[in-house]
Amino acid sequence: MTDDGVTKEQAENDGVSHEGEGHKEAVLEQHVLDEEQLDQVQQLLPESVLTTDREPEQEAEQFTDAELNEWIEVLCLSKADEFRLIGYEHVTGKEVWACVSDKYAKHGQPPLHRIVNDILSLKVTQFMNFMTMSAFRGTHF
Repeated sequence: MTDDGVTKEQAENDGVSHEGEGHKEAVLEQHVLDEEQLDQVQQLLPESVLTTDREPEQEAEQFTDAELNEWIEVLCLSKADEFRLIGYEHVTGKEVWACVSDKYAKHGQPPLHRIVNDILSLKVTQFMNFMTMSAFRGTHF
């Protein structure tokens, strides 16, 4: 018997120890891409990223500035499309980039992985706060 008056058998049989595992599985199932979503992601990525026959120590492919700008533009347009799907009709990719890149003004441009994360994790509330503050400042993109 434990300090709280529960026997070991009761603790093992009450299902508490397995509750966390079930929750993890449910969360993982929610984040698995279906076939259509996987096809969309594969269309956005270059072929070199999708191949799995590379050696682990192989260096990452270096993109030109034009290629990076093109990928960033695609991500911003994708985020603008996402916002339009949830009712924000007049959002553009340019405005998304203005919002995301605003925080880079002080410290310079961060690594690519951070830029991608900042674009893809941008929330509507963050975007609308930026747009409201820009309107108060009179900033025009």
